[in-house]
Amino acid sequence: MNALDLLKQQHEEVAKLFKKYEKLADHDDGQRQEIFEQVADRLGAHAKIEELYFYPALKKEDTEDELREAVEEHLVVKRLIADLLEMEADDEEFDAKMKVLQENVEHHVEEEEKDLFKSARKLMSKEQLEDLGIQMEEEFDALMDGEPRMDVPEETDRAAPI
Repeated sequence: MNALDLLKQQHEEVAKLFKKYEKLADHDDGQRQEIFEQVADRLGAHAKIEELYFYPALKKEDTEDELREAVEEHLVVKRLIADLLEMEADDEEFDAKMKVLQENVEHHVEEEEKDLFKSARKLMSKEQLEDLGIQMEEEFDALMDGEPRMDVPEETDRAAPI
């Protein structure tokens, strides 16, 4: 699967989890906690593969500002996840913080799919996107064998380098 298709698929999977969370509203704290953990694992692993593989592959003078913004948005998301990891689903602020997380992720996804994906198509051949996608998918799968959400709090001091 090429890198853009992989990232888009991961974006859609997280969006589905957010929708599932919304439907639970104030019900079943255990299930809401479980969905949050799935979201946090996926976002933790997703951010890692973007920062290790996708963004460096796009780093050119004319993409630098977009990439800086993307890693700053990742930092905001990581800080929200770190906050949520310290909470339980029955905490008063949990749902509000989940909503803010969702909104930040949706904003990031929209910009990434519109701007960075366009840059990727210009800068990389189909073969390069395919090779990058294979690397990213292997890394993502390896990360998902663990609990990548548990690494997120260590990544909240500053944005990842580009």
